[in-house]
Amino acid sequence: MNSAPANLRTADAAAIARGGEIIRAGGLVAFPTETVYGLGADATNDRAVASIFAAKGRPQFNPLIVHVPDVVAAEEIVAFTPLARKLAQAFWPGALTLVLPRKAKKLSLLVSAGLDTVAVRVPSGAVAQKLLHAAGTPIAAPSANVSGRISPTLASHVAEEFGETVDLILDDGAATLGLESTVIGFDGENPVLLRLGAMARAEIEKIAGPLAMPGAKITSPGQLINHYAPLAALRLNANDVKPGEALLAFGAHVPEGARMTRNLSATGNVKEAAANLFAMLRELDSNGAQNIAVMPVPEHGLGEAINDRLRRAAAPRT
Repeated sequence: MNSAPANLRTADAAAIARGGEIIRAGGLVAFPTETVYGLGADATNDRAVASIFAAKGRPQFNPLIVHVPDVVAAEEIVAFTPLARKLAQAFWPGALTLVLPRKAKKLSLLVSAGLDTVAVRVPSGAVAQKLLHAAGTPIAAPSANVSGRISPTLASHVAEEFGETVDLILDDGAATLGLESTVIGFDGENPVLLRLGAMARAEIEKIAGPLAMPGAKITSPGQLINHYAPLAALRLNANDVKPGEALLAFGAHVPEGARMTRNLSATGNVKEAAANLFAMLRELDSNGAQNIAVMPVPEHGLGEAINDRLRRAAAPRT
C-alpha cells in the first residue's frame, strides 16, 4: 500500500503558516478553494509564476487567476468598472472571477500571458483565505492538475498528478462546489461570459444583464477547446452503453451493461452533479476505463457549466 507523500499535510494552522512561508520564498503550494484545488505561487514573482507553467505543462498563452483576500486587495492590482464593482459586491467572496485592466506593476506579466488585463477573484474557502493572509501577497493559482487534465477536487488528486514535485499540498477534504469559478470579462461596460463555472449564468445576469459570448482569442483561463480531459475517450449524450464502455450516469434511470458506473446524481440534482463531476471522471480513469459513455445532463443552472466541461473533455486531443 502506498503511503501518503511527505508534502501532503492536513490544513491546520501550522501547515497553513508553512504554506505562507513557501509562497513568499517562491515555492509552490497546492491548496483547496471552494471550487477546486489550486496550484499557487506568489503572483508578483516571475520565477514562481513560471514554475506553475512548468509544473502544469501549461501553454503560456493561457492566463492564470490571481487570488486575493478581499475587494480592497483586488483594487490594488486591477481597475474596476462600475458594473464590475457591483458584481464584486454581490458575489465576493465566491466563485466568480473578473477580468479587468491591470493596475499594479508589481504583478508578474506571466499571470496575464501578455495581456493588459488580470483575472482576479476573492475565494470564500476558509483555507484559501488563511493562506492568502499567511502569504501576504496575491497568489496566482490555476487548478492543481497537469494542463488539459481533470481538475482536482481532493488533495489526493493533486498528489497523484504531481507527487512531491510541489513543495506543499494542503488537505482540507473535498472542494464543496467541484467546478472552477465562472469568469466574466468586459467589452467597455458590456459583460462577456468568458468561462461557464460554479456561479450560474442566471445569477450573474440578474445584476449584469445579458452576457455576451467571447471571441476566438484566449483572454481567460478555461477557454482552450481541449481541456478538463480524462485519459479515456468520452461519448456524450449517451442513452445506452456499448460493449466495454464505462458509464457516467445522471438520474435514476441508468442503462445496464456498463463495465463500471458512476452516477453524478441519482436524484438528478445538477449541484450534486457539479460537485461529483471531476472526482468521478478521475475514478473511472484510475480504474482503467478506455471509453466512457456520458448520459445527458440538462442545460439549466449549473448543468450548463457541466456540459461545457464535458464537451471540452470530449474534444479531439491536440
